[in-house]
Amino acid sequence: MKLEEFLMHQTDLVAVPVGHTVFSEGDPGHSMYVLMAGCADVMIRGKVVETLQPGDIVGEMAIIDDSPRAATLVAREDCNFIAIDDAKFRELTAENPDFALHVMRAMATRLRSVSTFL
Repeated sequence: MKLEEFLMHQTDLVAVPVGHTVFSEGDPGHSMYVLMAGCADVMIRGKVVETLQPGDIVGEMAIIDDSPRAATLVAREDCNFIAIDDAKFRELTAENPDFALHVMRAMATRLRSVSTFL
């Protein structure tokens, strides 16, 4: 199942104009985000480590372990995101374990790729 199918009933889009920061390294993390339109750069210590495309998730580590943000997220183009807070995350994972598996796979992939930059 595609991530968009999990979120098809979500209508609360967060619009982020090009060049704006969604969150910064060290910020408290209370939501993860799903990029629905546009593209955005994930940066660690000022270096781009990943460019997100529609359907990609970001911020999942902070929502899972309530830790500060490990990266900065900047809109490379005008973007639309869906924000998923802790309550919604728990609801989605309880309703559909495949959602949790999707998040874990994305996190594992990101950790593997980002470790080469550190």
